[in-house]
This record gives sequence, C-alpha cells and structure tokens, in this order.
Amino acid sequence: MLQQILLSLLAGVICGVVFTALKLPIPAPPVFPAIVGIFGVFLGMKVFLFVADRWPF
Repeated sequence: MLQQILLSLLAGVICGVVFTALKLPIPAPPVFPAIVGIFGVFLGMKVFLFVADRWPF
C-alpha cells in the first residue's frame, strides 16, 4: 500500500514538473474540491459493496 502511495506521489510530481516546464495549466481542479471528489468516489464504492453484500437476492 505504501508503495502505491509513493508511486502515485512520484507520478504527480513528474506531471507537475512537465506541465509547469511546458507552461501548460495543471490538469487538476482546486485542491479541496478535488479531495472531496476523490473521497466521494471512494465512499460510493464502499456504499455499493456494503449494499451488495447485504442484498437478499
């Protein structure tokens, strides 16, 4: 798990460097809304798995 986090961070840093060096806008929404959106996706997955486990059919 830690390896995945570090690889994600490394990929993000590389993308940030490349986009800034090419003077392109960073392809990310504002920080707080982005974090909330990612949390929403994760929460949606957990809700689906919870409901699917308890569905009577």
